[in-house]
Amino acid sequence: MEKVRIDKWLWAARFYKTRTLSAEEVNRGRVQVNGHEVKPAREVKAGDTIAVRQGPTIRTVTVLGISGTRGSAPVAQALYAETAESLAARAQAAEQRRLAPEPALAHEHGRPTKRERRTLDQAQDQWGERWSASIDN
Repeated sequence: MEKVRIDKWLWAARFYKTRTLSAEEVNRGRVQVNGHEVKPAREVKAGDTIAVRQGPTIRTVTVLGISGTRGSAPVAQALYAETAESLAARAQAAEQRRLAPEPALAHEHGRPTKRERRTLDQAQDQWGERWSASIDN
């Protein structure tokens, strides 16, 4: 039965852009094989289940093929099959991101207008010698 290192397989399956990057992610504990954290030298074979954390989502895939060389995207996608639970979780996370409000819209952008600046100056004059706007001295 053919086996290959996990960092090399992740690179060949196009989960990471470089083999060094895939080895670093494995060392950081973001990759599990059959439910166990592994080292980059761990060998994988067909039938193993791999959980890869990429950002906030976790992709769970089953190894279908082994390759030590990086090929085209269709060849790489033939090396694994993503589980139904993983696909559903990714779709749900994408939907939540789509429905979430844009955080940048909650903040006012830019410098205050002339009127807003005058209001701020008047408020500071009322504060007196205090360094904050709190009531207690």
